[in-house]
Amino acid sequence: MPFMRSAFADLLEPLDRRVVARVVRGHDGDHGVGGGDNAWTCRRHLTCLLFAQFAGLTSLREIVEGLGAHSAQFYHLNLRAPCRSTLSDANRDRPAAVFRDIAAALIPVAAGALRREGEALIRLLDSSPIPLKDSRFAWAEANARTRGLKLHLLYDPRHGRPVWFEVTSAKVDDVVAGRAVPLEPGATYVFDKGYTDYRWWSEILAAGAFFITRRKRNAHRREIGEAAAEGTQDAGILSDRTLKIGHRRPRGGATNPLYEVSLREIVVARPDKAEPLYLLTNDCNRPAAEIAQLYKERWDIELLFKWIKQNLKIRRFLGRSENAVKMQVYVALIAFMLLRILHHTAARAFKASTALLLTQLKIGLLSPFNLRKTTTPPPKPPWRRPPNPQPCLAFQ
Repeated sequence: MPFMRSAFADLLEPLDRRVVARVVRGHDGDHGVGGGDNAWTCRRHLTCLLFAQFAGLTSLREIVEGLGAHSAQFYHLNLRAPCRSTLSDANRDRPAAVFRDIAAALIPVAAGALRREGEALIRLLDSSPIPLKDSRFAWAEANARTRGLKLHLLYDPRHGRPVWFEVTSAKVDDVVAGRAVPLEPGATYVFDKGYTDYRWWSEILAAGAFFITRRKRNAHRREIGEAAAEGTQDAGILSDRTLKIGHRRPRGGATNPLYEVSLREIVVARPDKAEPLYLLTNDCNRPAAEIAQLYKERWDIELLFKWIKQNLKIRRFLGRSENAVKMQVYVALIAFMLLRILHHTAARAFKASTALLLTQLKIGLLSPFNLRKTTTPPPKPPWRRPPNPQPCLAFQ
């Protein structure tokens, strides 16, 4: 019988072995595991955790039993039957940075698979908390809202892929993590008022990029130039004006680099609230209605966080250490990008949502991937079969 690759093998195809091996060597991820056929390497560890993400498994026992039921697939997946103690020790001791760098190396692969020519570079920036309220997560730090970790993400809504990510303590402010975002010339960065930092905004301007954000209520405004918002009544644009923002030396501290820079403020009516939105941007060429629509698209990254938490496993964790929790978050991001790549390559004929594709994959994860919904009908009994057209000799 000819070999047919499973759906799980198709999902793992974008993971370049050479890239994975280079990342593992950089962090000495296989230290102490040996080099035999039974060595629990980083590659096997990653494959096992990805299997748990795609199959919806939430405990070490489920992973061991689930893989043990498909031992015939181990050879082609370069796996072996894991033990719970082996998995637990690897989650606790193996550097989570290995999986972080593998996820970062997968970002340009996803960009090539999902690329569309001629589209503007739009980047949505936001963060989402990962609550760790159990007393067994004693290492987790807390902010004013929750205790645990925080996932910071830069998202490309046009291609539906992450561009940059970081996992930090919940105590780290959004703007502190946002300063590490890679800036691309010509890109437009859309974020909420939690990322207010005039020095960082000046770096965006210096990089030849644009930003769209909300103005804080207590922001100091100067030299306001009013302009009529003509032809934008249907879009809810109340005003489109120029201004300068901030003090020269706020509270006697460092000099404000945006003190002499003219920005654009767009006032947008909100049907559900009496107070309008005050949007700030350095983009003076786009129409006001388009800028308001771009800020409205910021909701897409909120939907992405919701999708990841509902469809992948980052609510219940396989380990209690900080290393194990971060490792599982990184593996969830790898699983999301692999799923998006499959949906736009081998499964591009699947017209439903990515969540429904994941549901179909769960049912037959280790079976050959087939989108055709045709099935072979059962054989008919002999008395219902059509007569044989081949001539037969009748012997007397």
